[in-house]
Order: sequence, then structure tokens, then C-alpha cells
Amino acid sequence: MTDTANRAYGNSEKIAASLAARHRSEKWFRGIGFAAIVAALGFLAFMILSIGSTGYKAFQQTYVQLEINFDADVIDPEGTRDPAVLSRANYQGLVRKALRDMFPDVKSRRDRRSLNDTVSSVGQFELMDMVLADPSLIGTTRTVWLTASDDFDMAMKGSIPLDVPQDERRISDKQISWLDKLNSEGRLESRFNSRFFTSGDSREPEQAGILAALVGTGFSLLVCFAFAFPVGVLSAVYLEMFAPRNRISDIIEININNLAAVPSIVFGLLGLAMLLGVFGMPRSSPLVGGMVLALMTLPTIIVAARASLKAVPPSLRDAALGLGASEMQAVFHHVVPSALPGMLTGAIIGMAQALGETAPLLMIGMVAFIVDIPGSVLEPATALPVQIFLWADSTERGFAEKTAAAILVLLGFLVVMNLVAIILRKKFEQRW
Repeated sequence: MTDTANRAYGNSEKIAASLAARHRSEKWFRGIGFAAIVAALGFLAFMILSIGSTGYKAFQQTYVQLEINFDADVIDPEGTRDPAVLSRANYQGLVRKALRDMFPDVKSRRDRRSLNDTVSSVGQFELMDMVLADPSLIGTTRTVWLTASDDFDMAMKGSIPLDVPQDERRISDKQISWLDKLNSEGRLESRFNSRFFTSGDSREPEQAGILAALVGTGFSLLVCFAFAFPVGVLSAVYLEMFAPRNRISDIIEININNLAAVPSIVFGLLGLAMLLGVFGMPRSSPLVGGMVLALMTLPTIIVAARASLKAVPPSLRDAALGLGASEMQAVFHHVVPSALPGMLTGAIIGMAQALGETAPLLMIGMVAFIVDIPGSVLEPATALPVQIFLWADSTERGFAEKTAAAILVLLGFLVVMNLVAIILRKKFEQRW
């Protein structure tokens, strides 16, 4: 009895020591996991703050107040008020004259050129739009607000340091003095930059916008969804419900899973070789871009749709068959509607993945400089990720803000799409 008791006591000590070691390991594991989550959230917060601290400035634009004399001899010397004549007038000359009148001490040609650079070249088009909208302005002098140049805008936002030597900054000491005078007279004002959302790309940062890229992205995603969702769902239904279990179906399933891991640029090369090279489809169009993105997102949609179909209890299908429904009726009238919320969630996640892709669109030519807003899926267009890529490669300081702002818009769309997927899953998901 004594030996038995000693052995039992010794075993209990070993078990207690083993449990203590396991508990310590579990605590270490939990601590490491928690630290990893905190580190990931910290990196994410740092990324968003660093992008946001630069990008928010692009949502503001500096405007300059000028006294513009809408000289009839310059705008409409014949007095016909013909819109074609009004559109050809020298509005840039009116802007320069207003600046010279405001700074009469500027005499040299070089200084006048620097003075003219305080107002963006888009100012002449703003004046033209005013005259075309209200021809009664001709012959009058009005106070108008025109878009400031990129350098003045950057200086007002603090992006250009003014306390460094002149050769280390983009604007001269004279331009700083003009900036101070305009600011002291209340002729500089920061407003919401609506042009960022209502215009296309431009060589000048203060004129560039994302509308053309947004429309191109929307067209591409519509084409992608129109091709990928029905094909993906029908493929999943066939593989899960009707395909015989043999070597061919196994090979198909393996290839679908492998395609989900293929780099996206490979799909771009496929689109370049087949859609453009063989079928001669329009280059740089959202139609081709959407089809390439559809090929890329198909594996994701098929895998998600199959998982949704597997989650539906087999008893639902069996009950339909037992009540006299055909195989097709049981699947498409009962199983597929029950799995549809999960399929839609997978499709939205696939669309979100396609929204952020750049490489396949670069391969098919959606990297062109697009100013006009595309009117259909056949017109040349670009996409928001490609627009970000183009701006990030620009040397102009103002495009750094535009790049960060466009990234914020893209992140906003991604968050919204994922929220929609979560809401759909929570709202329509059935608990079996």
C-alpha cells in the first residue's frame, strides 16, 4: 500500500507540474497572439494616419480674389455674343492684366512671369464659363475667385517651408511677398476642392480629379460582375450538385483552387494575348478590363459559392425530391436561394479584390492619360488604382496629396464593399 501510495503521489506531482507547464505555454501563446494583433492594428493605424495626414490636404483648394475687367474689346469685339467667339477670347490676358493692376511695381519680364504663376491656368477657363453662362458680364468689372497655382496652394497649406533659403524651395522671396500681401488683404481663401471629384486627370495638380477614374472603375466592375457572378455560380452549382465524382472533376477542382493563387498579372497577360491580340477588342476599354478582372475573381466566387452550397442541409434537397420536384427544381428552387446570401457575400469580396487590382489593367493599356469622362464600356478609360499609380510616379509635389487622397477614396470604397458583404451575410444568413 505504501509503494502504491508513493507512486500515486509521484504521478500526481508530475501531472501538476505538467499542467502548470501547459498553462504557462498557453499564457505565452495568448500573449504572443495578442501582441501580434496589437502590432497589426498599430501598423494599420500608422498607415492610415500617414496617408490621411497628407491626403486630407487635397480636399482643400486655395483661391485668389481678383478684380477682373471683362473687356468687351477682348472678349467680343464685334458684339455678336456668339458662344463660338466668346470661347476663343483671350481670358488669360484678362487674368494677367488684373495681376499687373494689383502689383504695379512688378516691371521685369521674369517677375511678371512669376506673378502670372500665382493663378492656375484653369483660371482662364473659369472666366470663360462665367461669360458663357452670363454674357451680361462683358464690359463690367467684377470681383471673382480663381484657382491658385499649385505652388501657391502648397505654400498656403504649409507643404512648402517658407523659412528656408530661396534655392531650397519652389517659390521665390518675391512670390512669398506677394502671397503675404494677398493673404493680408483677405484675397486668399481655402475652399472644399470639388474639382477633385468632378474632373478628370490633368498635367496640373490643382486641376486633376478622379471622376474619370471612378467612372472607369465602375464600368469595369459592372462588366466584371456581369461575367463573373453568373458563370461562377453556375460553375459552383454544377461542380457541387451535378458533376460526377471522377478524376476529371477532381482535376477541375484542383485547377480552380490553384487559379485563386495565380498572380494577377498573369490574367493581364492572358487578356493582352487573347482579348486584344486574337479577338481585337478595344484597347484600354472597361470592357476588356472588366473581363480580365472577371477571370481573376472567378475562382474566388466559385469557391465561396461552393462553400455556401455545402452549408445548406442535404435534407432540404431531399425533401424537395421527396415531394416530387425534379433534380433541377430541387436545386434552383430550394438549394440555390438558400445559399444565395453566401454567394453574394463571396461575389462582393471578389469585387473588392478586383477594385484594388492594378497589374492586369496595366497590361491591357488602361494606363493612358484620360481627361474626358468615359461614356461607355467601349471608350478608353483608366481605373482608380491605375490613377494612383500614375500620380505616385509624378514629380509634381501637388500630386503627392492627390495620390494620398485617391488612396483614401479607394480604401473607403473597399470598407463600404466589405461592410455591405457583412450586412448581407448577417441579414439573410440562415441558421440550420
